[in-house]
Amino acid sequence: MGTAFHAFLDEVPRPGDHLVLTGDLFDFWFEYQSVIPRKHFATVAKLQEVRARGIPITFVGGNHDRWGGTFFTRDLGIAFYGGEAELDLGGRRAFVAHGDGLTEQHWSGKLMHRFTRHPVTVAVFRVLHPTIGFWIADLFSRHLADNTKDRAVLDRAAVAQREWAADFLARHPEVDLVIMAHTHRPVVHRLSDGRTYLNPGAFLDGGRYAVITRDNVELKQFTAGRLQPA
Repeated sequence: MGTAFHAFLDEVPRPGDHLVLTGDLFDFWFEYQSVIPRKHFATVAKLQEVRARGIPITFVGGNHDRWGGTFFTRDLGIAFYGGEAELDLGGRRAFVAHGDGLTEQHWSGKLMHRFTRHPVTVAVFRVLHPTIGFWIADLFSRHLADNTKDRAVLDRAAVAQREWAADFLARHPEVDLVIMAHTHRPVVHRLSDGRTYLNPGAFLDGGRYAVITRDNVELKQFTAGRLQPA
């Protein structure tokens, strides 16, 4: 994904004037006080180039990369949220969350979500030497996600996420748009009142992204190094 995603970032702000990252940008990210994962330096540098062009970036962490901190906020000027965020996007009030832990279809996913978010887990990991910490993360990063290939399970997860979003919108009339990721199933689901649930899909699955304007929410793909026309 790296080269294609870097090419996509080179096009910003042509797709839009605010870049929102919905989590799992990195296979693992944990920020120590003075150490960050070296292997993600190229992507971080590209994000800094976007910020240097004056484009705001909001990063809502996922189950692989929710452990960010002041490196994003202070050094890069990126608004980082480890859980969820409410933003104004394209004239819409949007609730943004990666989605893990909300509609998990298996007990192991629920357990892993609670374990990795628990303050004690984070505190213990933080006292490890970074080399040891990143080595452990490389060993176990695949367990941070539900890697099932069972299409029925994946379908149920996508439906459950859509239903969760519809229920959230029903309980929060001030919100116009719910954005979630996690299931990697791209969808734009519009309610009868015009409010919307969006899952842009995963960029690693064919360069998927979405563009939000006041009048439309549209799924797109970045293929062959080119943006789709508006």
